[in-house]
Amino acid sequence: MKKVDARGRSCPEPVVMTKKALEAETGDLEILVGEEVAKENVSRFVRKSGAKVKASQIEDGYKLIVTR
Repeated sequence: MKKVDARGRSCPEPVVMTKKALEAETGDLEILVGEEVAKENVSRFVRKSGAKVKASQIEDGYKLIVTR
């Protein structure tokens, strides 16, 4: 599973990083973000891309698991 660590990055950078990972990888992704706004924006983008996303809170932000 490809991991993308976008913690500490402000929007729209986490979305851009997610988009690049979705284009480059065929499998599932793990996206780490530090802010709730980034979690919502990345989740919205992933769903619009036709994939599924499951978010959970972690110690220093959120972990999103993206499945296709």
